[in-house]
Amino acid sequence: MERRSDNRADIRDFLARRRAQLTPEQVGLPTSGRRRVPGLRREEVAVLAGVSTEWYTRLEKGHIGGVSQDVLDAVARTLQLSDDERTYLFDLARAAQPSPATRRRRKAVDVPPRVQWLLDSITLSAAFVTNGRLDMTAANGLARALFAPMIGSHTAGERGRPNFARYWFLDDDSHDFADDWDAAADSTAALLRAEAGRSPDDKALRELVGELSTLSTEFRTRWATHNVRIHHGGVKRFHHPDAGPLELTYQPLDLPMSVREAHSLTIYTAEPGSPSEDGLRLLASWAATHELHPPARQPPAP
Repeated sequence: MERRSDNRADIRDFLARRRAQLTPEQVGLPTSGRRRVPGLRREEVAVLAGVSTEWYTRLEKGHIGGVSQDVLDAVARTLQLSDDERTYLFDLARAAQPSPATRRRRKAVDVPPRVQWLLDSITLSAAFVTNGRLDMTAANGLARALFAPMIGSHTAGERGRPNFARYWFLDDDSHDFADDWDAAADSTAALLRAEAGRSPDDKALRELVGELSTLSTEFRTRWATHNVRIHHGGVKRFHHPDAGPLELTYQPLDLPMSVREAHSLTIYTAEPGSPSEDGLRLLASWAATHELHPPARQPPAP
């Protein structure tokens, strides 16, 4: 017995939106005549990709299972997809393939001690591990100090681990923490969209997207754009309540910890000699003192 992930709506929305974003000029087509819809017509995409209009129409309706790599490459080139978008398209196609009904459910994976040892050995950079749902699953002391506003947020709740998506979209204080909240929100939604393409059967991910879609208009709007992001890194600026303004470079690295769940190791650091490096040193000192001398627990109320 076989089943496949029903991701036809995702395929349809993604291809239709990318087609609508292209103009005839961008693909070298004449622009004479009135156009009833923005972007390219389906028949124009079909001709440029070297397939029949009927075939491309069927593809855009979500019937992508069994499509060859050459055809997907042609469609990706015609729609001028970025590398991340091309990867997402291939992930959608892979998820649509027939698969055994006994496909193993993805389960949360504990971070092994050796990874925590690695994080703790990094002292002048904030280093942490996230899974595909953007849960922070492990961190060094400096990362915990840097992201204290998120770790202490009500969005962590009873789950026991902070989640970047919940923090950005469900905690109003995140607007004060991020210097460019819109960019952080855009990136977060795009990362979750890419993960949904890779892992359409991840129940926890579907629940997270459902929660955010229900509670956050900002998330719903971004989710509907179908933007994806896989390879990311760069500069972020924060307004930390203890260290003040921080401008940090960051780089995520794939962390092959388990075949069941994807993880990423991300490191934030500052330019040597900059005020931001001074801010990180301040946080590192605070983190070391805090961990050596944790605040005493209050006795339970009588």
